[in-house]
Amino acid sequence: MTTPEISIDNCYVNREISWLQFNARVLQEAEDESVPLIERLRFLGIFSNNLDEFFKVRYATVKRIVEAGKGGKSELGGIKAKELLEIITQIVIKQQSESVKILNNIDKKLKEENIYIIDETQIDEAQSEFIKQYFLKTVSPALVTIILNDSVVLPNLKDTAAYLAVRMLMSGDTKQFALIEIPKSVDRFVELPKQGDKNYIIMVDDVLRYCLGDIFNIFEYKAISAHMIKITRDAELDFESDLSKSFIEKISDSVKHRKIGEAVRFVFDKTIHKETLRYFMSKMGIDDTDSVIPGGRYHNKRDYMGFPSLGRTDLLYDKIEPLPVKDLSMQDSIFNAISKKDYLLHAPYQTFSYIVKFLREAALDPKVKTIKITIYRLAEISHVASSLINAAVNGKAVTVSIELRARFDEQANIDYAQQMKEEGINLIFGVTGLKVHSKMCVIEREEGKKLKRYGFISTGNFNESTAKIYTDYTLFTANKKILKDVNQIFSFFETNYRVYKYKHLLVSPHFTKSSVFRLIDNEIKNVKEGREGLIRLKMNSISSYPMIDKLYEASRAGVKIQMIVRGICCLIPGLKGMSDNIEVISVVDKFLEHSRIYMFGHNDDTKLYISSADWMTRNIENRVEVSCPIYDEDIKKEIIDTFNISWNDNVKARVLNDSQENQYLVNDKPKVRSQFATYDYYLNKLEN
Repeated sequence: MTTPEISIDNCYVNREISWLQFNARVLQEAEDESVPLIERLRFLGIFSNNLDEFFKVRYATVKRIVEAGKGGKSELGGIKAKELLEIITQIVIKQQSESVKILNNIDKKLKEENIYIIDETQIDEAQSEFIKQYFLKTVSPALVTIILNDSVVLPNLKDTAAYLAVRMLMSGDTKQFALIEIPKSVDRFVELPKQGDKNYIIMVDDVLRYCLGDIFNIFEYKAISAHMIKITRDAELDFESDLSKSFIEKISDSVKHRKIGEAVRFVFDKTIHKETLRYFMSKMGIDDTDSVIPGGRYHNKRDYMGFPSLGRTDLLYDKIEPLPVKDLSMQDSIFNAISKKDYLLHAPYQTFSYIVKFLREAALDPKVKTIKITIYRLAEISHVASSLINAAVNGKAVTVSIELRARFDEQANIDYAQQMKEEGINLIFGVTGLKVHSKMCVIEREEGKKLKRYGFISTGNFNESTAKIYTDYTLFTANKKILKDVNQIFSFFETNYRVYKYKHLLVSPHFTKSSVFRLIDNEIKNVKEGREGLIRLKMNSISSYPMIDKLYEASRAGVKIQMIVRGICCLIPGLKGMSDNIEVISVVDKFLEHSRIYMFGHNDDTKLYISSADWMTRNIENRVEVSCPIYDEDIKKEIIDTFNISWNDNVKARVLNDSQENQYLVNDKPKVRSQFATYDYYLNKLEN
């Protein structure tokens, strides 16, 4: 896949450009012919969905800098904001063009598998009758069609919804324009009756094109055409200062306001009539600071994430059965087990059910008195939330710190927060000026005349849905020193004018940066004293310049640094005299790499932390994040083993360097596909 030229200023890659290169790695998965065919379509959907969110958030932020009349050069890694908007648009145009080529290639491969995606020009007589009936019964009742003229004000187009811009050529060569919203309540992919061994699918967009005559039968037009357009809006939440409103009400109102946020991107079918394009851009007030992107016939390719499987399991990844954690029984008491030793859960290789089991046991156990937990993103149907509600009903004192500003999941969290409030759960809505992104739980259980603490700390959300595809570690522990620190963080939530000190956890925003710097300084000291210095890191993103500068300092001192970074990487490895000792790879594969690990030192001397925090400014300075030390030697070895498996990946690992070309890591070693090898690692642990 071709890669556009990347601008690098001094020793940093611009954050937005680096993110676009991460999304290019996702697009590589759609292009990779070793990936099962329907999974390739789904990666195309992920690429598109990622891009939508990028424009809602990052592009919108840069655009705000431009509109405020600021250059933004210092905040944006040496690139002026207006120049960056142009670079982003050019990169995205190239990536979108590449995605169309990939889709065409996949379409050919699907035909070889007797799967045909047809359009409105390829419908035969039998299919015609089915489609007309489907339109009348399913599509037509859900349709919103707007007839436009000079006196009609174009309504606010919904963020990332897809529309058909309709142009009718009337008698006397006058034009009539209309807009059809493609209904989200209808499946995007319509499965037509099978013909022999052949499967046929038509997009609902083309069902609408086929039925334009039925939709506009009251108009006497000579010609009619329909082309897709899509708009993306700024997703920033703007809060009112109305003191009479609760925090939930303010967030809820702000989420509703997002629907009419300022436009930041306009995508259109490049075959659209120029007159139609001009008309709609004028009506929508699209200006030169918006990203205007010509695209293919179909937008909202994120819908490909839901492409029907058609019963073709041979065109999908094999489903894996999540494994049990060795010696941790789902039938016995988890409290009894973790009172004796710590246990580690590594999802999705091992089952998330242990977390639900822990909370359900706490909800029912008469000895459990309190439960405290942080919530960032809940599943749509959350057994975690129902367990907490169950506990409150059973008389436990339940405290939930729920983050209502978890981007794009605000409404789901609001709904659950209201349910919890009704059941008497004590809700904490974060900390003023800070998002609570830490993932932790502590319960107090009466044992004899004392209260004993049990809990878990995780790198990922307590979300049953994402736990099937996100790789995350969760530590179950009864370590009283660690859980005392966890309990103090909940005290900070209640009295956040006080800064607490923590003896074991690294906690943002007060201590993560300084603590990590001390750990890095210790490795620098080791090198200066003739010993080997080693830092191994795994995270989603690194964009904090102070953290990058500290790693550069360690590299110059001779410390070896190995990094696995899935997404944004503003650090440039391999720069002479700057980062010669830093190597960075990125693994993009079946699962989404989400766990964060920090390791300092060698073997028995390794100080190891699992964390909720990436090394971004927001995580270090503007969020409550927790990094938890691993003291159990068996668990420490397990995490080091799985890190090494990822580090040795030479199938799905890309090398990140100053070329920014996403080249696959190629060597003569035996092939290691780390996600599959990690599953085998845990399977072998059980068998042995």
